[in-house]
Amino acid sequence: MATQPTPNVELVTVFDTDQESEALVVKGLLESAGIENLINSIDAQQDILPGVGGVIVQVAPDRANEARAIIETYRNAPATDEEMLAGDEPTSN
Repeated sequence: MATQPTPNVELVTVFDTDQESEALVVKGLLESAGIENLINSIDAQQDILPGVGGVIVQVAPDRANEARAIIETYRNAPATDEEMLAGDEPTSN
């Protein structure tokens, strides 16, 4: 089971998003592959930097390429029947 990376190792950002739910999916993907990771929020004062913020997923540098490959494979996977029924089907213009 994956655990949190060692705190004294400088982590590398492998994914960023505005949606915490999307970051949690990526976190689960990486954990299922045995890659330790952390989710961190990037908060900015909205009156100073409106629209700035989000969530990042970070891993140890020696696992970054593997993590990015897993994320890319997930992004390129075709939608499942459940996703299409939920309305996540791509729309055509």
